[in-house]
Amino acid sequence: MKISRNWLQTYFDKPLPDAETIADAYTFHAFEIEEAAGDMMDVKVLPNRAADCLSHLGLAKELSAILDLPIKEHSPRELPAEFPTTDKLLVTIEDPKKCVRYMGALVRGAKVGPSPAWLKEALEAVGQRSINNIVDATNYVMLNIGQPLHAFDAGKLAQKNGAYAIKVRGAREGEKITTLSGEEYALVPNIQLITDANADAPVALAGIKGGKSAEVDEHTTDLIIESANFDGTTTRRAAQALKLFTDASLRFQNRPSPGLVFPGMRNVLALIQDIAGGEVTGVVDEYPAPASAPAPVSVSLEKINGVLGSNFSREEVENVFKRLALPYMVVNDAFAVTPPFERTDITIPEDLVEEVGRIIGYDKVPATELPPLAGAPDQARFRGIERMKDQLVEQGFIEISTQSFAKKGDIVLANPLDKNMPALRTNLDENMNAALARAKLNAPLVLAPNQKPKLFEIGTTFTKDGERLATITSEPASNLSEIKDEPDYAPKQYELGAYKPFSVYPFIVRDIAFWVPEGVGEDAARKTLEISVMDLADNFSVTIDFLDRFEKEGRVSYAFRLVFQSLERTLTDEEVNGVMERVYETLKKAGFEVR
Repeated sequence: MKISRNWLQTYFDKPLPDAETIADAYTFHAFEIEEAAGDMMDVKVLPNRAADCLSHLGLAKELSAILDLPIKEHSPRELPAEFPTTDKLLVTIEDPKKCVRYMGALVRGAKVGPSPAWLKEALEAVGQRSINNIVDATNYVMLNIGQPLHAFDAGKLAQKNGAYAIKVRGAREGEKITTLSGEEYALVPNIQLITDANADAPVALAGIKGGKSAEVDEHTTDLIIESANFDGTTTRRAAQALKLFTDASLRFQNRPSPGLVFPGMRNVLALIQDIAGGEVTGVVDEYPAPASAPAPVSVSLEKINGVLGSNFSREEVENVFKRLALPYMVVNDAFAVTPPFERTDITIPEDLVEEVGRIIGYDKVPATELPPLAGAPDQARFRGIERMKDQLVEQGFIEISTQSFAKKGDIVLANPLDKNMPALRTNLDENMNAALARAKLNAPLVLAPNQKPKLFEIGTTFTKDGERLATITSEPASNLSEIKDEPDYAPKQYELGAYKPFSVYPFIVRDIAFWVPEGVGEDAARKTLEISVMDLADNFSVTIDFLDRFEKEGRVSYAFRLVFQSLERTLTDEEVNGVMERVYETLKKAGFEVR
């Protein structure tokens, strides 16, 4: 997430250190900094902290704890503890599991126009484009506290009996929507929509992006403001299906707390009234199954020090919880911490251990030598495998190492990395066949003509009977030793040739055969061919391999294979054919007769 140092400064009375010091503080205690340039820093917020730290407020709290700087209340003015209700706006949620909470506010008489300079500068500092004061207000609050928001032009929605109606529902087969940026999307069921219920028409992709039909523009006066909480999995799948990823979808897929919906609405309404005027007619809060308060998590001082290998005192641990604003009670050296609603990552004792370790600093944990191993390690398996590898290499085989996943198998993974390979392999055959097919495609680059790739793999297979070490070769190998302990065995050292850069571009193969004058041998024929080719091939490489020798009626013919390839581009048949034609002419002048 891109953040602004000046924006962070609004949370502190004391001046913050320079950006480099802030970047180091985050790096050593919380998050990596992917980029730092002047006022802007790009913070790599990991998924476990995305619920609260994809925001300036969350990152300001982290910085406050790390640097032990008090944080101040940050709000434009005194904010209401509750909102007036209204019957002029109705909200319906079709599936409470996919839309956990939806707040809608009706604002009348707002004046849409350019944003004030401070708001434009704040957004531009983190790479956001200013659109108008209403849209900028929703973006600012999202970047400030982490709650995505959206504004609809109420005048573009239908009324029934003087009331607007918002419904959150799944898309129907064949429905389409045009987003604010002008792209049209065909929708499928399970994609959640925000709809104008009176017209039964979609006005936004829930948790992702607004629709063009209810866009706020310079003619807008009445607004419907949305602050909601959408299911993370549903939002992520919809964004992937549509290939439409936004700041809002990034936040929702990381499951922010529904408790953030109210402060998001409160802050954006206050900001809109400050910079655009208008009256908040009323707010509707549809919250079918309110989340229970976070349960306390307990951890003992002994557990903290045992896991970290530290000797922290009770006072040091208490200081960490205070700096992190984590409410706690102490009972018999155990800390019972009640996480704030936004800290959805604190659920088990080890989470609290991590908080203590990272805030105090892992550099404060004393280094301890690992205990010595009991007895000598069993090297039989290692020595046997390495001996077998040496024997195969001596026979001209090349080792491959392939993944352990397969399309089918006895053991199916609950959460596979690749849905096309959901099982663990029961044998090495499938991967060997695939590797052999790929090797044959590139054989002309590394093998002599008519030479077959010789591959082998030693790897683990997984069956219902357990794990087993298996060996496979692409063709029969001879005299492989059994895997057994050989104390005097030492792996062999193989001398490698000098490094040569490889090309990512395709190669082109041409074969050539020619009669040579009497007394000319293979070496002389190759040398003549090499000279003629190298003089003509410009900016690309040529590999020359001997194919065969043919003799008839006292005459001798030699055949060679030429492999053309460029490090910079894809060669064409036309330019290689041109080179070959000139090679033919050169050989002819040298007294050779091309067959």
